[in-house]
Amino acid sequence: MGIDLGTKNTLVYTSDKGIVINEPSVVAINTRTDEILAVGDEARKMVGKTPGHIQAVRPLVDGVISDFEVTEKMLKYFIDKVHNESFTLIPRPRVVIGVPLDITEVERKAVEDAAKSAGARQVFLIEESMAAAIGARLPVADPTATMIVDIGGGTTEISVISLGGVVAWKSLRLAGNELDNNIIQYIREEFNILIGEQLAESIKIKIGSATVLKEKIEMEARGRDLLNGLPKAITINDSQVREAISRTVLQIVENIKTTLEITPPELVSDIYEHGIVLTGGGALLRGLDKEIAQATKIPVRVADDPLTCVVRGTGILLSDPELLAKVITPGPDKM
Repeated sequence: MGIDLGTKNTLVYTSDKGIVINEPSVVAINTRTDEILAVGDEARKMVGKTPGHIQAVRPLVDGVISDFEVTEKMLKYFIDKVHNESFTLIPRPRVVIGVPLDITEVERKAVEDAAKSAGARQVFLIEESMAAAIGARLPVADPTATMIVDIGGGTTEISVISLGGVVAWKSLRLAGNELDNNIIQYIREEFNILIGEQLAESIKIKIGSATVLKEKIEMEARGRDLLNGLPKAITINDSQVREAISRTVLQIVENIKTTLEITPPELVSDIYEHGIVLTGGGALLRGLDKEIAQATKIPVRVADDPLTCVVRGTGILLSDPELLAKVITPGPDKM
C-alpha cells in the first residue's frame, strides 16, 4: 500500500487496484467523548460549520504530523476502508509513505509509529519529491539530472535528482494553503469582507493565475462584511487574484533559481536540456509553468495528473523492490 500523507489530501494506492482513496486530510472529533465522527470528505464538509463540541481538525501541518493520535486514527480509518472493500482478512499491509525533504528524526519516527499503530506491518519512508519524480515516470536512477518542483498544500519541494538520490534541494513552507491565505487577506484588505478557506480555494482554482490571461475571468464571492457583520457578495476577477498571490508565486520562482545556483554545473546542463517538471496541486495554477520558464530560461512542463504523482510513485516502488532499496530514506528503522 502506498500513501501520500498530504497537508490537504491523503491518497492511498494499492498494487492491485491503483488509487483507491483520494480524500481531504481532515478528521471531525467530538471533544466531549473523543469520538471520531467523520474522516475525509465527510469531515471536510464540516470545516467552519461545527458547534462548540465538534472540531474539524487537520492533523498534518506543512506535510508533517501535528496531532499524532488523530493522524493514527485517520490512517487506521483509510487502511481499514481499503481492506473492507477488498475483503482481505489480514489488514497488515507493507506501506510506503512519502515524507517531506526536511523531516526531522522525531517527525520521521512519528510517521512510522502512526502507520504501525494503524496496522501497517512494515513502513518504508521515501522523500515526496523522489516519489513524485518516479510517479511522473522520470529516470531517477540514471546519471542525468531531473529537476522536480512539487507544490502541495503545505510545502513546496524543489529538488534535483540524479542516480537515485537528491543532489540539491529546498523545502518551503509556501504552497497551496499560503495562496488561499493570500486571497483571504487581499479580500479582507480591499473589500472589508471576510471569506472562508473553502471559498478562497475555490477562487484560486476557478480564476487564479500566475501570468496575464488572454481573456478576463471573474466570479462572485460571498462573505461577511467586516463593517456591519452582514453577508455581502462581491465580484472578483483574475487580475485581482493574481495581485493577491503574486508575492508567494515570486518567492517560489526565486527559490527555484536559488536551487539551480547550488546545483553542480554538469547537472545544470542536463536540467537545461530536459527541463523542469511541476507536480502537486499547485502545478495546476494557470500559467505557473510559463512564469517559471520565463524567469529561469529553462523549459518547464506540468506532469500528467500532477495531483497523484506522489502516490503513483509510492505504488511503483511497491512493485519494484530494487528501486525501493535504492531510494528509501535512511532512518533508524530501515527494516
